[in-house]
Amino acid sequence: MNLESLVISQDAALVGVLRPTLEKIAVEVQVCAAIKPANDLLIKCKFDAVIVDCDDLPGGADLLKGLRHTQSNARSVAFAVLNGKTSTQEAFQSGANFVLQKPLTPLNATRCFNAALNFMVRERRRYFRHPVEMTVRIILPNTPELTATSTNVSEGGMAVRLVGKLPKDAQGKLQFSLPGSNTSLELKGQIAWSDGTGHAGIRFVEVPQSSQYQLDKWLTERMQNELPRRLQEYASLR
Repeated sequence: MNLESLVISQDAALVGVLRPTLEKIAVEVQVCAAIKPANDLLIKCKFDAVIVDCDDLPGGADLLKGLRHTQSNARSVAFAVLNGKTSTQEAFQSGANFVLQKPLTPLNATRCFNAALNFMVRERRRYFRHPVEMTVRIILPNTPELTATSTNVSEGGMAVRLVGKLPKDAQGKLQFSLPGSNTSLELKGQIAWSDGTGHAGIRFVEVPQSSQYQLDKWLTERMQNELPRRLQEYASLR
């Protein structure tokens, strides 16, 4: 599993610098040279990084502004590539997290993406779902305690299966122990959906700081086990 980026530019020289720089830190590169297909991709696909040629691609600046309104990529790490027309301040106001200036050198690109990599990993972790089976105790008001088995867990919730049906929108306590660790967590969750066949989704709504730290740490370790060796080496140096 690599991190994934979308480069929106028709500048071959720019792409020639970006592609090898990103691939060195285990980021896959998809290039789109026109606005409409780029918008289509941003609607359908999730990217950890979106790099927009704002000044030399007609419509690039407007695409950057609209990125934060897309459902899939509203929180992706955004890079604005500028060539004198747009100011750095304007790029940040449009939603860019980082700014690159043309002509872009490999050294400047490397420095920028090394600084941004941790943000890309954090964004990947936010929507990363780890398949795992563990026992989950569910304690709802005015309901006997239920025992479920998780099917996956993420930073913001989990999917479970159990005998019976959970009432949608109900809130209660969740208790579970993360496999491979000595960490037991207790937090508050809300039933987001239940299909009536024993499968349900639970959204975490109140998580103590210590529990959030342990969960994030556990998920990061599992996610990095799936990332290429090069990214793991980089993460160990930070």
